[in-house]
Amino acid sequence: MHKGVSTLRLYLMRALYLLNFVLGILYVWPGLIRREGLSDPLHVVAISFWAALFTLSALGLRYPLKMLPLIFTQLFYKSVWLIAFGLPLWLAGRTPDLTDGMVFGVVLDLIVIPWPYVLANYVKERGDRWRGQANAGVAVE
Repeated sequence: MHKGVSTLRLYLMRALYLLNFVLGILYVWPGLIRREGLSDPLHVVAISFWAALFTLSALGLRYPLKMLPLIFTQLFYKSVWLIAFGLPLWLAGRTPDLTDGMVFGVVLDLIVIPWPYVLANYVKERGDRWRGQANAGVAVE
């Protein structure tokens, strides 16, 4: 186990990073390169965000725990979309095509994220210093 995370969980995380990377290569980058349907600047921002997220996911194959903030980002943007956009439409009796993918993504992220590790390293652990150390370069024990 690496830092309290099972090998299985690390492989699940790597599988999610690989899935993100492959989806980016297959579906996001070709449209971005060919500039298909990219007339709305805000739409280009979203596509650019996905391209960056999916491309950075390649680093998660080697560093699954260090790249965990990418999965957090994915979980939160999909959750926000579902709450702010998907849920109101669903309540109105209309469901956008994207909804199933977003729900699946949120569930997958919730399963893959190593929650005990997150609690220990992101919630309970002390945060980084706000100011630089007076004696930079000197090891402090």
